[in-house]
Amino acid sequence: MNEKPDLGALFGAPAETRTFLGLPACSDLDTLAAPIAVIGAPCATPYASVGAYCRHAPDALRRVTASLAANIDRHDFDSGGAVFPAAHLMAADCGNLPFDEADPAGNRDVIRAAVATVLARNAVPVLLGGDDSIPIPMIDALAHAGDHRKYTILQIDAHIDWREIHMGERLGLSSTMRRASEMPHIERIVQVGARGIGSAATADYEDALAWGVKFVPAYDLHKRGIEAALDLIPDGSQIVLCVDADALDPALIPGVIGRAPGGLTYYQVVDLIKGAAGRGRIAAADFVEFMPERDIDDIGALTLARLITTTLGVLARQADRR
Repeated sequence: MNEKPDLGALFGAPAETRTFLGLPACSDLDTLAAPIAVIGAPCATPYASVGAYCRHAPDALRRVTASLAANIDRHDFDSGGAVFPAAHLMAADCGNLPFDEADPAGNRDVIRAAVATVLARNAVPVLLGGDDSIPIPMIDALAHAGDHRKYTILQIDAHIDWREIHMGERLGLSSTMRRASEMPHIERIVQVGARGIGSAATADYEDALAWGVKFVPAYDLHKRGIEAALDLIPDGSQIVLCVDADALDPALIPGVIGRAPGGLTYYQVVDLIKGAAGRGRIAAADFVEFMPERDIDDIGALTLARLITTTLGVLARQADRR
């Protein structure tokens, strides 16, 4: 018997769910009323050699949450209650942004404009990537929020993304944190989870240190605990959360291009996110580099979607404190 049972029906989920967790849809950002906007960003600045290889991630993450669409108000142990404690704190799913692999500048403009609109609506953007070039225009948009704030980036990633240029491209996924470091509104970068071999050279790592980046490699986090990272975030910080799926161990998220042993656990990342929110305010977040085609039986999609769900719960409680 090869036919799989409809487990969503067991949980009472509707026959068709198009949004993340069955959240209310918002097709026009100019009318956004929710305090959190979930936005799919399938592509920003792809390398010509691979194209938009994570383009299917936003829809895969939505699909894997469909079975829980009828249970969004149930008790969530990772949130300490319902994910959204009240109706007015519920996020909205604003769908996917359009993209054109042949027009990276246009893609960045679309992402930047969408994030700027969400910020103008006094909401927190949560981007579902897409590859790790997505954060560049997201972070850039924060400069135009009109409040002249300075931001701390908490990057959770197996790689440091400090290449000046890679494959002829300065705005690709290997250069994300270097580009962020050049933005005047970024005053601090804390990079957590680096391990193994990435595209960065030792000189790139040294440039990051010279700029002032604080690194907590995966090995150090396992040995010293999450406080090794959280202690680097001052109280009252405005925080940009950048999560690359490959930061977690590939046993948890196999759907990444650079599998490497020694990754972070689900609860280590949860505690980093909750701990960061306890130190300051998360102003924007992205979850990138999930590749459904490399996943195994949706294990990675489930893990990353669960992490996003927990983050939405954190953001809802943050909004309730305003």
